[in-house]
Amino acid sequence: MASPPTGTVTFLFTDIEGSTRMWEHDAPAMQAALARHDELLRRAIEERGGYVFKTVGDAFCCAFPTAPDALEAALQAQRVLFAEEWGIEGGVRVRMGLHTGVAEESDGDYFGPPVNRVARLMSAAHGRQVLLSLSAQELVRDQLPTRTSLRDLGEHRLKDLFRPERVFQLLASGLPSEFPPLRTLDAYRNNLPLQPTQLVGRQKEIAEVCERLSRPEVRLLTLTGPGGTGKTRLGLQAAAELTEEFEHGAFFVSLAAISEPQLVVGAVAGALGVKEAGGLPLLESLENYLGEKHILLMLDNFEQVLEAAPMVTELLSAAPYLMVLATSRIPLRLYGEHEYAVPPLALPDPEQLPPVERLSQYEAVRLLVERSQAAKADFSVTNENAAAVAEICHRLDGLPLAIELAAARIKLLTPQAMLARLGNRLKLLTGGARDLPQRQQTLRSTIEWSYGLLEEGEKVLFARLSVFAGGRTLEAIEAICDAEGDLPVEVLDGLTSLVDKSLLKQEEGVGGEPRFVMLETIHEFAREKLKESVEAEEIKRVHAQYFLTLAEETYPELKGPDQLEWLERLEAEHDNMRAAISWALERKEAELAIRQGGALWRFSLVRGHYAEGRRWLEEALAIDGGESLESRAMALAGAGTLASEQGDLDWAKEACEEGLKLLAHEAREASEANLCLLACLGWVKWRREEHGQATQLFEESLALSREMSDTWWLASFLQGLATVSYSQGGFERATELYEQSMDLFREQGDKRGLAISLGNLAMLVYSQGDLGRAAKLTDEAVALLRELGTRGGVSMGLYNLGWIALLQDDLGRAANLYRESLSLSWDSGLNPLVQNALEGLACVAGAKGEADRAARLWGAAQALHETKGIPRDADFLAEADARTSAVRSGMGEGAWKEAWRKGRAMTLDEAVSYALEQEAAGT
Repeated sequence: MASPPTGTVTFLFTDIEGSTRMWEHDAPAMQAALARHDELLRRAIEERGGYVFKTVGDAFCCAFPTAPDALEAALQAQRVLFAEEWGIEGGVRVRMGLHTGVAEESDGDYFGPPVNRVARLMSAAHGRQVLLSLSAQELVRDQLPTRTSLRDLGEHRLKDLFRPERVFQLLASGLPSEFPPLRTLDAYRNNLPLQPTQLVGRQKEIAEVCERLSRPEVRLLTLTGPGGTGKTRLGLQAAAELTEEFEHGAFFVSLAAISEPQLVVGAVAGALGVKEAGGLPLLESLENYLGEKHILLMLDNFEQVLEAAPMVTELLSAAPYLMVLATSRIPLRLYGEHEYAVPPLALPDPEQLPPVERLSQYEAVRLLVERSQAAKADFSVTNENAAAVAEICHRLDGLPLAIELAAARIKLLTPQAMLARLGNRLKLLTGGARDLPQRQQTLRSTIEWSYGLLEEGEKVLFARLSVFAGGRTLEAIEAICDAEGDLPVEVLDGLTSLVDKSLLKQEEGVGGEPRFVMLETIHEFAREKLKESVEAEEIKRVHAQYFLTLAEETYPELKGPDQLEWLERLEAEHDNMRAAISWALERKEAELAIRQGGALWRFSLVRGHYAEGRRWLEEALAIDGGESLESRAMALAGAGTLASEQGDLDWAKEACEEGLKLLAHEAREASEANLCLLACLGWVKWRREEHGQATQLFEESLALSREMSDTWWLASFLQGLATVSYSQGGFERATELYEQSMDLFREQGDKRGLAISLGNLAMLVYSQGDLGRAAKLTDEAVALLRELGTRGGVSMGLYNLGWIALLQDDLGRAANLYRESLSLSWDSGLNPLVQNALEGLACVAGAKGEADRAARLWGAAQALHETKGIPRDADFLAEADARTSAVRSGMGEGAWKEAWRKGRAMTLDEAVSYALEQEAAGT
């Protein structure tokens, strides 16, 4: 038998695909097959010098001193397994993964990142498929067996959530070469974030969490424990393991930067891509979107928004197949909640230490070693420091964050020196608040110790950094933390020290700009330090003023050629904007709050934050303060515009009229706020079909914008006049006005304004029968909206293009367009567009002669129309009804009613799935 190889090792992991089902189907046959499988596989491995260090069920874990030997063993094994007569339907299909790296061997077993990596690689394969990592491929590519080659499958996100892996497939004559897509995270819908390091240990906990989530009675599972115990990382890994079990995906929602419970719905909706639609409250839109979907939703850091917990119950009630995995320092205390207390990492007993070579079998020690080696490459556990390493882990109670903070000190302190400091500074506290568990107090002491290592200037910077929410750019840190030039340390030096000491993390922000974030537990500690200082309120004021300046600087940029860049920047700073305006509202700083809300409403409009933006403005307007009339008028314009988009036309009208009176009293007609108010009121009048008043407002505004030489507003009011004219049948004048507005928007570089005019003009051209030009205009609008990330606008444009293709008898293209429109609108929770696309697909089915399918889709669309009160699309209403009547008369009344009834009886989720899957199968 071969000896365990050491140093650089190539691992070969295998298991039988679908073995559980095979055991359930025919246990005696499977027992005989497994014995034969083990014999053939072990022989192939050992003939090439491989060492089998572990078997778990039908899985083999093997180590080879060289990569070519491992590849030869895998190839030989697959060939003999493929040729064997198994007596089982489908045969025994074994999947394999090969990866090369340096792992720690102890007592015949292996530990370290390479072992985890090869396990994830193997799990991505299909039966009879052999996958290689990039490191293994580099070592075998020049020594491949005869009649074999490697196929580059590209980069894939494995389920360890670590960096993507370049994956290669072994191709060999006589063996299958074509397989379905790899079982990686890329193959399933998710937004699970990649992690900077691989997870150490936690195999038992992952299995237990996954097992609980597989129980039908568990709809809500909360991972509880102190800050820093690894709840988030454990939850993410469990979610990654379960991605293929949830048909509609696994989604992560970070609540770390949210302190107001009412913002939780928006955070969940944002992660799922759901936006307000049809005037519905966002929570109702979210419930409609989830509907019948089978989704895993991970809600992270719930402890700070516990008042929002009833929202979870509402979502679970509305969506019977939704499962929620939450992390919180205390339970949510909801009916039906299951709790999983996340334990510390496995620890050695300092009083009875195992041999040095076996210490790394304990997860806490392994984490300390791996993170220490990242800070100091030559670190290792020796006879001299083994006792100190074990004691450190014990003193830190096995808490991952505490261990990582300790590991960051390895560059400065030996384990023995570190232990001495821990003995003096880190004491296990007792008592405290009910929601402050004992281990959290231990962690807080660990952070206090790490904080104590900072120079005085670094401590000041650390406390001041706590004023931020959701991250910090270098520019903002310099402007806020050293506003008076009194910071006792250079900003860059201080940040470098805090990053090195694991009190701050550096990430890549918008445009590659560095962004600095804190773990939430550390952030809480830093906030306490700021609160203890005499400068807390002043730092918060400087923070609010900085982000007010940024918001006001951004406002005009949202009209110009760099609008996408500025939109992304505002999204990145959304949490800081929330923190700034929340502070202003709490302190009754009317001018700050009103100006910030007034500067941000256009961002809220473009990105769909209607309810939140309007709430900010209404709360700011309710404060009695000394704000300027211009600021108040702009806030009223913003609130009115957002209310109008929500369908609250009465409120919007009142807000606009109040703002116009304020400015008229001061004779300030020639101002940005006045133009915003006039535009909002004009669109309100148009929506109410008060066309005469709308025209008058737009014409007055047009004259005012010319007087001010404001090209952007000139384009906007031309667009408004064109829309009113189109609604009244003035096609020639509307066309001229739309074209003028488009020329001006192009001149300004405003892609959103241009896209709106293009889309509107396209419908005007369509109504005149010029389908070719209508399609061209809509294509241009959709391209612009895609660039801006406006999913709802893209969905509407695709739907319009679908009708144009249908009227041109291009049924295949029409189906594809409707299908993409339906997918986008369904994923975004936009039920009006879902209804439109269902009708469009019904018309396609009717044109193809698929009468039963057409009737069902029309029935489903009609049910949505009636239950949600969504009006049908007026542009295509006559054409749709004519096609419906034709199919109905062709089927006969009885057959029509039966198929139509079946469509109405579908849930919305079933209807969308039917529309997408059936149509996909037929094209």
